[in-house]
Amino acid sequence: MTEDQNRKNELKKMALCDSCAGIQRNWRRAPGHPELVQGDNRQEKRGNHLVTITKYRCDRCGTAWEYENDKANLHAGWSVVGR
Repeated sequence: MTEDQNRKNELKKMALCDSCAGIQRNWRRAPGHPELVQGDNRQEKRGNHLVTITKYRCDRCGTAWEYENDKANLHAGWSVVGR
């Protein structure tokens, strides 16, 4: 299996709390939930512009999230990045 497939299988096994399970992924401007604690942020280049990516961690289940704020991409937004 490729690394990417292994990562997808690992994320499927993770048990998310009800609040995390309710987050709409890959949709810009979708809300998070109150138990997400904001961490560091960074900027990455996407095409000809910069986007801000902010790390979060859920206090309840420990899931690590990233929120990509890219105004040019409607399908940016929340993604699970691990534990």
